[in-house]
Amino acid sequence: MRHRKDHRKLSRTASHRRAVLRNLVTALFQYERIETTLEKAKEARRLAERLITFARRGDLAARRHVARFVMRPAVTAKLFDTIAPWYVERQGGYTRIIRIGHRLGDAGETAYLELVKTVDQKDKERKERIAAAETREKALKAGEKKKEKKAEDRAEEAAEEKPRRGGRRREEGGPMAPAKKRTRTGVKTG
Repeated sequence: MRHRKDHRKLSRTASHRRAVLRNLVTALFQYERIETTLEKAKEARRLAERLITFARRGDLAARRHVARFVMRPAVTAKLFDTIAPWYVERQGGYTRIIRIGHRLGDAGETAYLELVKTVDQKDKERKERIAAAETREKALKAGEKKKEKKAEDRAEEAAEEKPRRGGRRREEGGPMAPAKKRTRTGVKTG
């Protein structure tokens, strides 16, 4: 029976457990989807949903409360400015846990913890990803054209025979001059 047992201890001390959960929740808000063990995901979900509820309130006290827990100020700003407006109409259930199987190393059950999004948000993100991929593709093609042009310029320069500076000089029409003989330097003895 688990009567009156509030949370999972995750085999950690209280300070370590708090640090792990703070890191997980911060990563969840930053990346919107994280992979972790099932037990950690269940614990992080409790805290994440609580923080999203605070962010929905949007007042100064809520911002300070969330800022004490979330590790990065930029992520706190993202939570209040971007994530909280997604859930104005929703009465809870802001996150989802998707089980993905067991890890190879220790057979720990892993899961994705992600923020729930509407169909419109997913379509918008998909269009942004496609546009970004097309832009990247165009940039790569432009870079390849520049490389080809540089290679052609180098080939033309190599075709034009320029006298080499320094080094051995060639007599007009004759063979190369012999190289200077290097002598061994050292201490001279009488």
